[in-house]
Amino acid sequence: MKKSILTSLLFFSAVIILAACGNSTKNSSANSNSTKSSETTKQTEQTTESKNEEMTVKEKVAKTMQAMTLEEKVGQLFMARVPEQNQEADIQSYHLGGYLLFDRDMEGKGQADVKQAIASYQEASKIPMFIGSDEEGGTVSRLSRNQIVSPAFKNPQTLYQENGWEGITQEIDRKAQVFGELGIQLGMFPDADVSTDPESFIYDRTIGMDAEGTSHYVKLSVEEMKKQKLGSTLKHFPGYGNNRDSHVEIVTDTRSMDELRKNDFLPFEAGIKAGADSIMVSHNIVQAIDGDRPASISKPVHDVIRNELGFTGVIMTDDMDMAGLANFISQEEAGLQALQAGNDLILSSSYSSQIPYILEAIKKGEYSEQQLDQSVERLLTWKVELGLI
Repeated sequence: MKKSILTSLLFFSAVIILAACGNSTKNSSANSNSTKSSETTKQTEQTTESKNEEMTVKEKVAKTMQAMTLEEKVGQLFMARVPEQNQEADIQSYHLGGYLLFDRDMEGKGQADVKQAIASYQEASKIPMFIGSDEEGGTVSRLSRNQIVSPAFKNPQTLYQENGWEGITQEIDRKAQVFGELGIQLGMFPDADVSTDPESFIYDRTIGMDAEGTSHYVKLSVEEMKKQKLGSTLKHFPGYGNNRDSHVEIVTDTRSMDELRKNDFLPFEAGIKAGADSIMVSHNIVQAIDGDRPASISKPVHDVIRNELGFTGVIMTDDMDMAGLANFISQEEAGLQALQAGNDLILSSSYSSQIPYILEAIKKGEYSEQQLDQSVERLLTWKVELGLI
């Protein structure tokens, strides 16, 4: 009897242990499946979130464009010099896409004054504006020249001599802090011109290295600017080289296409691969591409940027008041031809006459609404990416 009871107890114990082991295995399997399911769900959510982010940019741009009039779209194509009078009124009358600050907008003012002025421009604008200032460093820094920032921003060559490539990135980080405080998004740099001749016009504004060194400088600058949410502008396509100054005269560039491709295009290509936001086109007449017209109003030059270099971002003109263009063609014709050539953004102080001229050209079919919409879409996308919209 005792033996029978003992045998039964042992049997039931074995059954309980086996059942426990089975449950443990099932639980382990269930936990494993749960973990896999959780990981899959997380990956799906991340993919969906990424798609939603991409759609959000497109949706914001599309929504903004749907509510825009033709006049508002054309106004977006202009980054104007801040006028001496009627700054807020002109923003509303011409629907300007941005303001570019010059010395007269800072002279005798403090940082608080500049910040307040920029805030007033944004408040007056239906669509947030680009606010830009030429801040390459050294001789080209309006904030430094007018003592809005201290110490002054140094040029790339000085930064590199003092602290190597790290000096370049540190200065970009400092610019980001200053720009953020003031409300500036575009510093209008880096300079992608290859110049190794200290006597040339553009040399002091460049890194002063060959194509390889300049390409590295541009790549590094663009990558750091993207981190800091600063708009980058590669200038001055197709590269000044050692040519003369188109601020004061019409300049003709006689270099061959082979030389341009093997040398001057390289920093622009490096910047594009790094994610550059925009490219500024010079007013030089580049014989190898188009010997009849300044690059800024030449369709063949813009075709090289789009088709050969594969750039899909914003293309802008250099300042339309420079003699290299102003002595070649009227401001009204220049504004229209710049858009017909393929620019998305015009840097101008003659917007009050150029905008009506362009609106009339659209009515005549000389500049298509399809091309207009493509440019507006690129500009608004940039504004969304910079956090303006």
